[in-house]
Amino acid sequence: MGAHHEYSVTVRWPVTGVEPGSAAGATTSYTAYTRDHDVVLPGRPVLAGTADPSFRGDPERYSPEDLFVASLSQCHMLWFLHLAAERGLVVHSYRDAATGTMRVESRGEGQFSDVTLHPRLLVAPGEQATEEIVAELHERAHALCFLSRSVNFPVLVEPAPLHVADEAA
Repeated sequence: MGAHHEYSVTVRWPVTGVEPGSAAGATTSYTAYTRDHDVVLPGRPVLAGTADPSFRGDPERYSPEDLFVASLSQCHMLWFLHLAAERGLVVHSYRDAATGTMRVESRGEGQFSDVTLHPRLLVAPGEQATEEIVAELHERAHALCFLSRSVNFPVLVEPAPLHVADEAA
């Protein structure tokens, strides 16, 4: 049997400074209460959470949907970088403009139908820096990512063309 990893997060509503029982902290109606909340992990900065702006959330805070797509992107990137280092492929930068599509049904329930990762790499020049090797590493990273293995919809990987750093860089 493999290793087990436990994760613990505190979600706190209303946010610090809003008194329970105040207008912002009471669910007297759908429009009356704040969607703002804090995501707290010991020893880390508090993450400012909210609902998606479509559901009365603050567009300046992070929604669960934003963080869900970001988590899939992060997981893939971290596996890719791990595999690149093992392979001897020197990556100078990695950017991903990940997108996700969520469908909401007429009764209000919904689900993600897909997430697409769009990784863009800058790699060191050399024989390891080929489109084929990078594609192989993306495929392996996708297969290893714990999060993409845990969802019931496609997580697509559509990398941008490979960018190789100048020899002088």
